[in-house]
Amino acid sequence: MYYHGRSHFEHGESTATGILITNLGTPDAPTKQALKPYLKEFLEDPRVVEPPPARWLWKLILNGIILNTRPAKSAEAYETVWNSEGEGAPLLRITERQLAAIEERVRPHFSGRVEFALGMRYGNPSIASALRELHEKGCQRILVLPLYPQYAGATTASTLDAVSAELQTWRWVPELRFVRNYHRHPGYIKALANSIREYQAEHGKPELLVMSYHGVPQRYLDNGDPYHCECHITSRLVADELGLNKDEYRVTFQSLFGKEEWIKPYTDATMKALPTEEGIKNVQVICPGFSADCLETIEEIGEENREYFEEHGGESFGYIKCLNDRADHADALADLILQHTQGWYEREGFDAQADEVERATVKANAKALGCPY
Repeated sequence: MYYHGRSHFEHGESTATGILITNLGTPDAPTKQALKPYLKEFLEDPRVVEPPPARWLWKLILNGIILNTRPAKSAEAYETVWNSEGEGAPLLRITERQLAAIEERVRPHFSGRVEFALGMRYGNPSIASALRELHEKGCQRILVLPLYPQYAGATTASTLDAVSAELQTWRWVPELRFVRNYHRHPGYIKALANSIREYQAEHGKPELLVMSYHGVPQRYLDNGDPYHCECHITSRLVADELGLNKDEYRVTFQSLFGKEEWIKPYTDATMKALPTEEGIKNVQVICPGFSADCLETIEEIGEENREYFEEHGGESFGYIKCLNDRADHADALADLILQHTQGWYEREGFDAQADEVERATVKANAKALGCPY
């Protein structure tokens, strides 16, 4: 097996800290041709679709049926949102802006070098390419921050799988830290509450605030995944911050896939039932589990579920955007990074001159031993 090494290295060079921001990913284009490899990579991940004991059966279904029918339908949906945040996929464009905002806030805290990179779990830029970018820049310490506030095996753990798979091919493995979740981080909770207050200051308060999260199969919860619990914790903390009573907000789950039971209540079923069964005609929906607007929020919530609600008698439907690159969101993520890099960024007492002398000594000693670099 070949182990990947840096293309260049010098003894005595300053080491760097790497900050890797990750998210789910997006196809390269809103076309059937681009969707097929993207969906294949996504749906072949055993963390996303935990296959039956006969894994060959899932591969047969995936390659024989799903990948021959779903790409065209998904491409149509992506086409509707593709340039909603500038040229290209909204998730990628927003995450790039988030990274720039985070870098602006974090960099001043480091006396030594700190480098930033963006990697997507599926599609491009990949997690592997982002890690190699940091590796080439001499990052011997890397913090990985998946932009999933609530932990789930299908998202957070899958990200760690991808990081681990790449690092297993490296000759010189860095010190690694990994942010598992931030579902109750005070800055994140306040940013969500602020976004709701700002929206309601312009559009008024609804009869019901719906907090919609991406769903997972019920068996994942039954087998010990904490995602469902963490979604409810976030929602309760946001409601507390807003001073809401239990009957003023509701937690639901969206984006179902396949025929098995998923965690409930379902967002689409809720939107259909609120006007007809509960007489609620004015709702606002926010998606706290999505750090950036994407197909599942812009199209699925802002359009599809709006239609469900209105077709069943709803009168006022408001979609509250994801936190995206809001300043308070960037502040929270930067604070999270600084919490997890304690001891890596230099504080009072760091002697830059002494550090430079030490590195020069290391380089001189290496040359004395005959090392060309």
